[in-house]
Amino acid sequence: MPRLKTFNACAASTREAIEQLDSSLGTDPQDASIVFMFYGCGHDEQALHDWAATRLPAAALIGGSSSGGLITDKGCMGQQGVGLLLVDDTDGDYGVAAGPLGDDAALAAERLLQQALDDCDCRGQLPELIWVYQAPGHEEDVIAGLRRIVGDNCPIVGGSSADDDVSGRWTQMGPGGPLVDGLVLGVLFPSSSLGYAFQGGYEPVGPTGIVTGIGYRPAGESGVVTGSAGREILSIDDMPAAEVYNRWVDDLIGQRIREGGSILADTTMFPLATDAGKVDGVSHYLLIHPESIGQENSLRTFCNLEVGDRVYAMKGETRRLVNRAGNVADQARKSVESGGGQVAGGLVVFCGGCKIAVGEDIRGVPDAVASGLGDVPFIVCFTFGEQGRLIDSNVHGNLMISTVAFGI
Repeated sequence: MPRLKTFNACAASTREAIEQLDSSLGTDPQDASIVFMFYGCGHDEQALHDWAATRLPAAALIGGSSSGGLITDKGCMGQQGVGLLLVDDTDGDYGVAAGPLGDDAALAAERLLQQALDDCDCRGQLPELIWVYQAPGHEEDVIAGLRRIVGDNCPIVGGSSADDDVSGRWTQMGPGGPLVDGLVLGVLFPSSSLGYAFQGGYEPVGPTGIVTGIGYRPAGESGVVTGSAGREILSIDDMPAAEVYNRWVDDLIGQRIREGGSILADTTMFPLATDAGKVDGVSHYLLIHPESIGQENSLRTFCNLEVGDRVYAMKGETRRLVNRAGNVADQARKSVESGGGQVAGGLVVFCGGCKIAVGEDIRGVPDAVASGLGDVPFIVCFTFGEQGRLIDSNVHGNLMISTVAFGI
């Protein structure tokens, strides 16, 4: 039966944070099958890894940097925070593998999945859940590689590591130490049931159009190469994508179109989306975050699109985003309870862009998650891309929230 505990520290120096963690763990050995570790990007990742490897040598380690800190059931930890979720499940199996994404992220994901299965002597078996934490940029390729092996028969949940200002200081943490452009992958075979949920907190506001031109930028090359799928929308309804989007959002980025630059902060409450399908007659949307203006008023995003996709203008609201964290946690809890179990704790991924957008109201998220999961340990990380299962398909999206609930 899984038992979960959280530990956290908040200090300007990594050494002081480690001292706080040592004090909270105490002198008694802590048993853990897998440890999820998240931290602000200003910390010394190698020192954190070395400490965890010494204090929790038998545990599979997975995690990485989190935008602006993290949250546990004990409250919000700011940019100087470090947090751990320990899962002790002697009757379950947990394997972790990590490595660089390299030139072929899909192939890297395939290899790491096999290594993670080998790590817990479960080769050839289908995990209850695959959890990933990776560098931003190749999320769809990672999912494609994993789907070659498990299809959509196994949920793939996780996030893209993040920093505080999208400057690229994100890192991933695996058993061998930190990575800067890698993937950490865990396979979970718990002794009790898992529940999971994946949603966005935005609503459509009316305007919609068809993607008619897509570009992508190959690694190491300059210039836009046109293609059928990618992260740069050249045109919507055969018109420059940024101009169409700006019309939909009442000239929100008009100055940016004239001057160029990032629109990440401007567009957080006004993303695009594709329709992922309906459940009980209710539409579910996969969100796409516009990131910057490209050449000839193209629109760069944090998520792949294809020519022919219909995109919708969406709108968010601070209270809805905070409350949605609780709704997603509640859905994951109900999934556990529907099988006769009770929730022992949870692992939550909350979009870093949403965190920045809601500002100080992020302090309402611990209570929202607790209202959904119950009085149990949990940890929340803030990411620059979210992966999860939506309408029976494993997908990558932006501005999303996921919860994995561990049952007993």
